[in-house]
Amino acid sequence: MAKRGKRYRGIVEKTKGAEPLSPQRAAAALKETANAKFDETVDVAVRLGVDAKKGEQMVRGTVALPHGSGKNVRVAVFARGERASEAEQAGADIVGAEDLVQRIDGGWKDFDVLVATRDMMPIVGRLGKKLGPRMPNPKSGTVAEDVAKVVRDLKGGRVEFRMDKAGIIHVPIGKASFPADHLAENLSAFLAALARARPPSAKGQFVKKISLSATMGPSVPVDPALALESTER
Repeated sequence: MAKRGKRYRGIVEKTKGAEPLSPQRAAAALKETANAKFDETVDVAVRLGVDAKKGEQMVRGTVALPHGSGKNVRVAVFARGERASEAEQAGADIVGAEDLVQRIDGGWKDFDVLVATRDMMPIVGRLGKKLGPRMPNPKSGTVAEDVAKVVRDLKGGRVEFRMDKAGIIHVPIGKASFPADHLAENLSAFLAALARARPPSAKGQFVKKISLSATMGPSVPVDPALALESTER
């Protein structure tokens, strides 16, 4: 394991043994420790009470963050004709059809999200092994007829979330420069979307553990009960 620097060790000492906090207090505490020379990304990690080995308990979805993610999302769209023009006007970074499939098949990866109209999926499907979870998917809202709306939503702060093999979801909810209340509100919006994505077969406590962290800092624990309570207001 790489040796941590003096700055990181100092931050850990400040947060060591900290009790789980409310979303607002956790966001404020994180801002105090995020003092890198760049605007750090703030991520939330949620450990879920599901069986990650069971396909029917896979958790995924999307959420429109009320204050955006602070990231300039690069969106590539598979579309033809009028839909292609609409995607370009909505701000898509690149739009194409077979040419875009060939470009990605050749190794091009300069995008964050792929969007496609339904009629394009037969040719996009050829990229399945290469794209993996980045493949456009109806469940994540990235396969749609109104691709212009999807592009605008993505550019405006909509993010996708997907559980990993350990039953944990990691999602960016803003930047360290955001006010604490904006980070807390983005967190609440994400948790509300997460609750809606709960699999019917999941039993017991769904949200087990929540923590916030900035790019260069340690995690700050968030009280799950208080965080979920904030989504009901």
